[in-house]
Amino acid sequence: MTKRTRAWVRNFVDYSALAVFLVAYFLTGKNITMATWALVIGSAVALLVGLIVERRVAPLPAIAGGAALVFGGASLFFHDPRILKMKPTIMNGLFAAGLLGGLAFGKNPLRLMLGEAFDMPPGTWRQLTINFAMLFLGLALLNEFVWRTQPEETWVIFRFPGMMILTFVFSIAHAPLLMKHVKTDEPPKVD
Repeated sequence: MTKRTRAWVRNFVDYSALAVFLVAYFLTGKNITMATWALVIGSAVALLVGLIVERRVAPLPAIAGGAALVFGGASLFFHDPRILKMKPTIMNGLFAAGLLGGLAFGKNPLRLMLGEAFDMPPGTWRQLTINFAMLFLGLALLNEFVWRTQPEETWVIFRFPGMMILTFVFSIAHAPLLMKHVKTDEPPKVD
């Protein structure tokens, strides 16, 4: 499989269910129940496509897709859209807790996931992990604020593409740091 195909599949697995949710919400006259059905079905299809094409499902898309199935399914089963609206709060809170908990136990979860791509000193890994934990915590709190105080339509747009844009901007802000520490196959220069 080419890099281009692999990137397309990963983007499809990561974002297609949320895009389907957004489109379904507006196409059904802002019917959150129908949009939730679209999210659940879209998540299942995205995970299946990832499994068929890549012969595996990466851990983060599996967690996100699985959570969409669980929270979306629970929202439909109990006829309560608040369950779906709490999903970003709970998941981002768990991601933040996982990162900070890992640090508290002397491990660095971010380094475990990205260590093959970056060669950073332990202090830099620690700060990057704290920064991402704070991003997740901020997204969790912001989601709570938006879904509890704003119209449903605002929350839907905040959920996607809003949270994706905030995460992208945050990640781009860290690009200079990461680029300094990208592992290369080139041998070190000898002066």
